Amino acid sequence: MGLRVVQWATGGVGVAAIKGVLEHPELELAGCWVHSPDKAGRDVGDLIGTQPLGVVATNSVEEILALDADAVIYSPLLPDPDQVAALLRSGKNVVTPVGWVYPSDRQGTPLREAALAGNATLHGTGIAPGGISEKFPLLFSAFSTGVTFVRAEEFSDLRTYEAPDVVRHVMGFGEVPDKALSGPMQKLLDGGFIQAVRMIVDKMGFAADPKVRSSQEIAVATAPIESPIGVIEPGQVAGRKFHWEALVGDEPVVRVTVNWLMGEENLDPAWDFGPEGQRYEMEVRGNPDVSIVVKGFQSVVGGEGPEYGIVGTAAHCVNSVPAVCAAEPGIATYLDLPLISGRAAPDLA
Repeated sequence: MGLRVVQWATGGVGVAAIKGVLEHPELELAGCWVHSPDKAGRDVGDLIGTQPLGVVATNSVEEILALDADAVIYSPLLPDPDQVAALLRSGKNVVTPVGWVYPSDRQGTPLREAALAGNATLHGTGIAPGGISEKFPLLFSAFSTGVTFVRAEEFSDLRTYEAPDVVRHVMGFGEVPDKALSGPMQKLLDGGFIQAVRMIVDKMGFAADPKVRSSQEIAVATAPIESPIGVIEPGQVAGRKFHWEALVGDEPVVRVTVNWLMGEENLDPAWDFGPEGQRYEMEVRGNPDVSIVVKGFQSVVGGEGPEYGIVGTAAHCVNSVPAVCAAEPGIATYLDLPLISGRAAPDLA
C-alpha cells in the first residue's frame, strides 16, 4: 500500500495532480474534495475523464478531515489558512502550490503550531513561485562564486490561458489601466514572490534591505486583440509586468519578474518576448556567469494539449509528497527537504 493522498479541488492543477498520483508508484488516491455540489457524489474518474477509480468526491470538509490519509494536495484558486490548519491538525501532511514557499515567522507561526499539533508537515511548492523563482536559481548558483545578482523571469502569452474570469477580474486584462493597477493582482502575487526573493537572499547571504521592492507596469492595446476574454479594445490593458527586487543599498541583487502579454502585436509600449519566445529564464552573475532558459511549460497559441505549466505545477506537488510525509513536523521548505525528482513511467519501472 502506498501513501494515501487526498486531492483538494479539481481545477486544472487538481485534475493534473490526480492523474499524477495515479502514475506515482508510492502513492494512491484516497479521497477528493470538490467545491461544487454538482461534482460531489461522483466518481473521481468521471471528473477527470478516465475509467471509474472507486473514489467518490465530496464537498464535505468534515469527511475529508475524518478520512484516513497521509497527505493532501491542496490546490484551490485561493488559499484558506483556516482550512490548511484544520487539515494539519487532523494529522495530514499538506503539499500546496498556493502559498507558504518560504513564510515569515508571522505568516508561518499559526500553521506551524497546527502542524506540530497534528504531527504533520506543510510544504509550499509549484513553478513560479515554487520552483523557477527560487529553487532552481539557488541550485544553479552552486556553480558560481562571488555572486552579485540573481534573476528569475517568466515570459508568457496569456492567450492560451483558458480562465476568462481570472484573466479579466483578477489579472485585470481588458480593464482600463487605473482599474488594473489598483486591482487585486499585485497583492495576490506579492505573497508568493516576496517569499521567493527572501529565500534567495537568506540562503545566499546578501545583506539586503528586509523590504522587497514591488512594482508593476502596464501595456495597452493599440488595435483590437483577440483573447480568452473576447476582444481587448484599444486603450484597454493587454500586457502586464510585475517585478520584485531585493536591494543592497541602491543595487538590486535579486530580481524576479513576470511578463504576461496578450501576444506581441498592437501593444503600447511595444513589448515582445524577443527571439527566444515564451520561456522561463534564470541568471546568476558571478564567477562564472550562468544563464538558463527553460521551455515547454507554456502552450503554443492555437495549439492542442493542456497548459503544461499547470501540469508541471501539479507534478511538482505530487513528486514532493513522499519527502514531505517523511519530514519533521512543522513547515518544510526546499531548504529542509532532500532532492525531489520525478519517477519512471509505470511500464519502465
